[in-house]
Order: sequence, then structure tokens, then C-alpha cells
Amino acid sequence: MRASLFLAFTLSIAMAQQPPAPTPALPPATMSSPRPSTLVPPVRPFRLPPRTGIETQMEMSLDQTLALALANNKDIEAARIDRLESDYTLSAAQGAYDPQLSVTSYWEQQITPVASALGGSSTGSLLNKTWLADPGVTQPLPWYGGTFKTDLSSADVSSNNTFLSLNPQYETSLNFSYTQPLWRNLLYDGNRHQIDVAKKNRSLTDQQFRQRVMGIVLQAEQAYWELQYAYNNLQVQLDAVRIGVQQDESNRRQEEQGLLAPIDVVAAQTQLANFEVGAYAAQSALTGAENLLKELVLPDRTDANWSSAMIPVTPADVIAPLTPLPDAIAEALANRPEIAEVKINGEINEKDIRYYRELTKPQVNLTALYTRQGLAGTVLPPGPNPFTTAFGPLTTQINELSALAGLPALSGISFGSGTVPPVLVGNYGKSLSGIWNGDFPTTEVQLNISLPIRNRTADANLGKSLAETRRIRNQMQQTEQNIQSDVRTAMENLQMAQLRLQAAAVARESAEEQYQSEQRQFRAGTSTLFLVQQRQATMITARSQERRSQADLSEAIAQFQLATGTILSERNIVLR
Repeated sequence: MRASLFLAFTLSIAMAQQPPAPTPALPPATMSSPRPSTLVPPVRPFRLPPRTGIETQMEMSLDQTLALALANNKDIEAARIDRLESDYTLSAAQGAYDPQLSVTSYWEQQITPVASALGGSSTGSLLNKTWLADPGVTQPLPWYGGTFKTDLSSADVSSNNTFLSLNPQYETSLNFSYTQPLWRNLLYDGNRHQIDVAKKNRSLTDQQFRQRVMGIVLQAEQAYWELQYAYNNLQVQLDAVRIGVQQDESNRRQEEQGLLAPIDVVAAQTQLANFEVGAYAAQSALTGAENLLKELVLPDRTDANWSSAMIPVTPADVIAPLTPLPDAIAEALANRPEIAEVKINGEINEKDIRYYRELTKPQVNLTALYTRQGLAGTVLPPGPNPFTTAFGPLTTQINELSALAGLPALSGISFGSGTVPPVLVGNYGKSLSGIWNGDFPTTEVQLNISLPIRNRTADANLGKSLAETRRIRNQMQQTEQNIQSDVRTAMENLQMAQLRLQAAAVARESAEEQYQSEQRQFRAGTSTLFLVQQRQATMITARSQERRSQADLSEAIAQFQLATGTILSERNIVLR
């Protein structure tokens, strides 16, 4: 039945259009080719012009409309971008636990003045050259706020210092350190707080995306039903024009036969002209409704479908859901994204409170350090020891005193054997083997305590978060109240729309019967043209009102589904 209605409607549009549009114009003879009257001039031919920019036509179901709206609507695309950005924000917060590789490397040449041979040089200057490389890795740990760090330092040192037994020297050290907070940041720290907040914001963005999708679905569905009503109303107005043309022809025949006065022909022309005004206005409204729908479903202004007439083919939804008010309110409170958004904001505030409360604690950190060192180098050949040479006069005086005392003379003062242990002789690999073997370990444990005299920043942030808790509680109550109001209003509008449609259908049937009865009485001479035209206008208005009530009920059902948060599930829309 609905398909036949749209077929008849499409044929009516086709009859009302002019070439070269795909829908042909209404033949002038059908609309107004009355037999000429000797007293009243004939009416001008009625032609409904082609719609601006329309060259083809395409059938559109409601599901196709919603799919195009979700795929092409710019607001939906902006919401998708917001979700993508929230993913990047979460990834950035999780990056706080990414290990960091650092490398320190330098070359240094240092020339130091010395004023004594005891400084290691008899030339008045000391030359030191150093090559150093120190790669390291720092890893913050996601458990208990600890931080682990290790680095391997390697240095190649050469000098002209005459006191050195190894030259060049290869100095290495492998360092490990672990810092563990014992009070502040032990159970919760800034990194964990950022990740938790980023996760909540990701969930919040999902709910905001869902809310935006629900709004777009409602707009697209309302625009679809408005377009359907515009087509139906245009059909009603074209039918009115046909009735007006038939009435004009009938009055002209009766006027020529002397059964009606010429003024009755003029009255029929007036009625016809009013019906033509309604047809022109209906086509204008049709174009406006169609363009509004195209704004929602087409990707951009260059899309080829801008030149196509969109013909709705989905029957109007006139079956209202039967849901008790308490169940509808409970369903809305469970499904509406606004409730979820307030809850997520409350959870974010709880994370803030936990973090700011943590910052009010004293800072107590335990640090453990473990180091293994290595050293190796090339042994210098034996040579004069400037340190021993400097003490030569002292040796002579000691020998003279020894001779006077009858003691044996000293051959010289010895300051060490001058030999280098084998464990220190070698190249860079020998130095590294000292690290591997753990020949020279160092272990250290540190306890660092920081007690703030005043901590107004942390106290103020904590107080602000606690105050935010009360605000969010009030917001939740207000949101629940608004949702209840939305559901009650939507349910009332739904019931009234259903009753209006029933009343409109009765009014249309009664108006059609009254018009047919008035026509029969007029032909029998027991009624007047004035009453016939009144019945015509009433019937046309009733038909248009019924079409309007059908669209209103379909839109009221969609609005009720939005109020209860079920509009996506009712349309089988799944968000990913």
C-alpha cells in the first residue's frame, strides 16, 4: 500500500514537471483547458516548473539516509578526530614508562701549570688528554614509583705526569642505582595519575562521540520525515489543483448552459488560484526540506547527488512504543551518555584527589647504588723518579749524621717498589674484565628526606578537588532531573502525536465524505457553490493535516528513543 502511494505520488510529480527535467510536465490540457466562456476569460495554464538544480532522482530509505549521515557528516568526523586525539593522549601518558637511552661523550685536553717537580712535571706544565663515553639507560617503573638507572663509563686517559706508572690508562665503571619513594609517590605518583586521567578522558570522549552520533541520527531522521511530509503535502496540493480545474470546467459548462451565473466561474477561478499558490509553496518547502537533508548526508558541495531528487521510500513510523513511564525513566538513566559523562568526570576528580593528597606527604626516598670499577693501562719503562731526585740532598745529610753516630750509611730513600700489579696491566678489554670479575665493587645506600615547611600548593589543589566533588554531585542530580523531564515530555508528545494522527485521519475521512455529499447536492441543485468550495478547502486542509500528523508521530517516536537513549539500538547502529 505504501509503495503504491509513493508510485502514485511520483507519477503526480512527473505530471507536474516540464521538459527537459526527467519528470515530465503536467499536460496543460489536463489541468486547464476549459471550454471558452462568452463572459469570463479562461484561466491561465498551470505549470509547475522544474525544481532548481534537479536533473535526476534517487530513492532513499531511512537506513540509507542514516548510514550516509554517519559516514559523511562533518560533526561526526570531528567527533572521530576527538576520539583519535584522546588515543594519542593516552599513548603519550603511557610513554612516561618508556626507557630512555642517553649517551655522554667528550674529548678533553688540559694543560695545567705546575711550579714544582712534585706536580709531576719538570717543564712547568702538565698535559692531560681524556676520551670519555658514558652510555646509560633510565627506566621509570610502573610499580611503586621506583626508577632504575644504569650506565657504563669508559675513559681513555693519557698524561705526561712522570709519577704515573700506567700511561695511558683505561678507566671503566658500571653503575647501577635504584630509587624507591617510601612515602610520597609510593602508592600513586604523577605518571600513574596522568595515565589514569587519560584513560578516563578516552572513555569520556567515547561517550561524547556516542552523544553526538545520537544527535545526528535524530537530525537525519527528522529531516527524512520532513522530506517525506513535503512530498506528501505537494501531492495533496496537486490534487487540490486538479479538483480546482475540474470545478472550473464544470462551472463553465453550467454557465454556458445558463445554470450558473458568470460570477460562479470567477469564484471557481479564485479557488483554483488559491490551490495553485499552495502547490507552489509546497514545492518550495519540498526543495528546502531536501536541501536540509542533503546537508546532513552528503560529504561536500561537489557531490553529484546535489542534482538528484531524493525520494523517501520508507513508510512513516506510526506505531508508538508502549513503555510505562517508570521503565522509560530507568532506561534513560541507564542509557543516556550524559549520565556516563558526569560519572566519568567524578572518577577523574577522584584521581585528582588521590594525587593531590599524595603530594601533601613528606618526600622520603631510599636510593641503592652499586658500582663495579675497572682499571688497566700500559706500564711505563723505568726512568728517573723526580720525586726521589728531589729528596737527594736529604739523603746526603742523613748519611753524614749516620757516619758521626757510627751508623751504616743509607744508599737512598725508597718510596715504594715501583712495580704495577698484574691485574692493572693491559688494554681496554682488561679494564672491562675487572668490571666483569667484580674486582673493585662499591655499595652505597642513601636515605633522602624532604619535609616541606609549608605546602600551600598541594593543600590548595586538594581543597579545590574536594570542592569539585560537591559540584559534580549537584551536576549528577541536575542531569538526572533533566533526563526525567526529557522522558516525560517526549512521552507526552508521543501520546499526543498519536492521538492527533487518529483525529486527523477521522477528520480527513469526514471531510472527504462531506465534500462528496456537497457535490451531489450541488448537482441536484440543493446546495451552493460557496458550500462546495468550503468543503473542498476543508478536505484539502484535512488531507495535509493528516500527512503532517504522520510526520509528527514519526519524529516524536525518534525523539522518545533519543530521550530514553535507545535510538542507536532501535536503528541497529553499533559504534566502533
